[in-house]
Amino acid sequence: MTTRIHSALIIALASAGFSASGMAQMNHDMHGSTMAMPVSTVANAAMGEGLVKKIDKTKGSVTLAHGALPNGMPPMTMAYKVKNVAWLDKMKVGQKIRFATDPADGGMTVVQFEPVK
Repeated sequence: MTTRIHSALIIALASAGFSASGMAQMNHDMHGSTMAMPVSTVANAAMGEGLVKKIDKTKGSVTLAHGALPNGMPPMTMAYKVKNVAWLDKMKVGQKIRFATDPADGGMTVVQFEPVK
């Protein structure tokens, strides 16, 4: 009978050891949840307001005059690259827009915009 108990104990301990190592290798970020992954920080970027001063389709840029931006950039007028050059066809000189920039490149690229209504 002692052999059976020892065998059962060895099997139980071995199973627990394999379970623990298997659990350690699992990704616990979502803990079994079926929730969608978080949206990227770019999509959630805080937007500032600016006035379109110039559109340069050959350079793929837009010059904006803006106040202080949420990313800490002070008020200024400067040229920004745009993530999608097709956006330049939707912008007009003199138009007010809300926009977000990409923190990965120091805020030099507009990655999201919408007209101010």
